[in-house]
Amino acid sequence: MNWDDYPNFTEEEFMCKHCGECHMDEDFMDMVQMLRTEYAKPMQITSGYRCPKHPIEINKDSGVPGAHTTGNACDIACRGTAAYEILNLALALGFTGIGVSQKGDVRFIHIDNLTGEKRLRPTVWSY
Repeated sequence: MNWDDYPNFTEEEFMCKHCGECHMDEDFMDMVQMLRTEYAKPMQITSGYRCPKHPIEINKDSGVPGAHTTGNACDIACRGTAAYEILNLALALGFTGIGVSQKGDVRFIHIDNLTGEKRLRPTVWSY
């Protein structure tokens, strides 16, 4: 993957916080860059790739690793109007999984684009 193709992001912000690896899917990253270009404001990525041994993945109720483990997901810190704008753009650009966390101090929008998966898509959920 050539990170120069994503001028608004760095590999470091998408690295697994557990192991430091980064295996983001290029098609997904192309969509994230389109989202950032359309949004035209900085976006803080709070979670990108997660290895299967990442504590959040290990502790999932379903026991099935999530989209982060395939490099097809990220979480974007946002609240209020920014969350609304990012949500609308993500839907318009074709992201198929949207998670919304807008309570408490840690607020974000999760976006993913799982295709060919056995999970229900498109779908929206809350944390």
